[in-house]
Amino acid sequence: MANIIEMPKLSDTMTVGTVANWLKNEGDPIESGDVIAEIETDKATMELEAYEDGILLKQIAKAGAQVAIGAPIAAIGEEGESFDGASLPEEESAKTEEPKEEAEQETAQQDDETKAVEETPVEAEKVPAPSTESPASKPEQSSSSSDTRIKISPLARKLAAERNLDITSISGTGPNGRIVKKDILAASETPIESEVKSEAVATYSGEGIAAEEDLPLTQIRKVIAQRLVESKNTVPHFYLEIEVNAAPLLAIRKQINEELSNLGEAAKFTVNDFILKATVEALRRVPQMNRSWGESSIRQHGSVHISFGVAIEDGLVTPVIRNADSKGLKQISGEAKELIGKARNKKLKPDEMTGSTFTVTNLGMFGVSSFYGIINPPNAGILSVGATIARPVVEEGGEIGIGQIMTLGLSGDHRVVDGAVGAQFLQALKAIIETPALILV
Repeated sequence: MANIIEMPKLSDTMTVGTVANWLKNEGDPIESGDVIAEIETDKATMELEAYEDGILLKQIAKAGAQVAIGAPIAAIGEEGESFDGASLPEEESAKTEEPKEEAEQETAQQDDETKAVEETPVEAEKVPAPSTESPASKPEQSSSSSDTRIKISPLARKLAAERNLDITSISGTGPNGRIVKKDILAASETPIESEVKSEAVATYSGEGIAAEEDLPLTQIRKVIAQRLVESKNTVPHFYLEIEVNAAPLLAIRKQINEELSNLGEAAKFTVNDFILKATVEALRRVPQMNRSWGESSIRQHGSVHISFGVAIEDGLVTPVIRNADSKGLKQISGEAKELIGKARNKKLKPDEMTGSTFTVTNLGMFGVSSFYGIINPPNAGILSVGATIARPVVEEGGEIGIGQIMTLGLSGDHRVVDGAVGAQFLQALKAIIETPALILV
């Protein structure tokens, strides 16, 4: 008798999961411990392991389907065994069905369109056929598991056609080998014709900057939207800003990295590593910022569990370095790099993104000089780090010199901390960054 795999509860707040991608096809042999699918939760994309040996008889829930916790998503049985779903309880079968007839028709329409597009010969893909269907009905990618079909995003397909590129010769770097925009750009040896027609007169194709379509909300995006709205509507934000001279920090970072290179060590420290460590030390000096709102009380945290923003395709996630107050710069740097890698590969576990006491977000690498982040509840504050810009400064002797000015913004929860506490925290952080040797103590 077939073993039914149900949608697991992968986080405390999860009520439904989305089958992001099947990694095993129907008919494939399965061993206990094999990863058979990727499940998108409200926090991250998680791997689903099989705990039985056998054959994948049926993908009950198709890729892209939202399934309630405990509902069946797959059946594993013995070779030669068949599965038609008749053995499922009626109420369980209903959990994976679309609630409306219109949704069923739309899904069928999308499947037909996807099949037609992906079965088109490659030569025909160079000139995309016009479509009369609404943008919302166009699928982002095929849900088929056939390895003979090319996985490519709509924008990448359009760029490939414009550049007359053979997509069968391009290796994809997106999820599951999908060809994305950067792969097409990397494969292009010359700009598209419209870009080189004239150096003096700009030409326009009239096709817009991207394919117009309604993009479906992922579970992660839905949760991000919900929590940001909740934060702005319920948390009384106040904002403070301070400028610091980051020249000493940049100098010591350069010196340390050069010495590490001379010693043959591959590890190098980023500016963000120093900022995270400096923030932890500033929280040690001003522990009032390491608090959270608890409705009937204010929680003073004994340890610093610092989170930091990592941009991914679906938005922003905030992995947490726990007990950062007991860790040195090297350990914080190592953990940060590991968490960033997991975040970009959608391998973060829910417990690696919860339980923070303070958050740091950095847009300096994009040239943004200053901004204010939205508080990550129940944190009392979030530090925003801007770009470092060379500017004239008045030095101690009254002489004019060139300083490396970094602007730091603090968004605080006025229910937990007052402006004076926030100012003390920024003052402490400024002192540490401008005397970075303190970070190493």
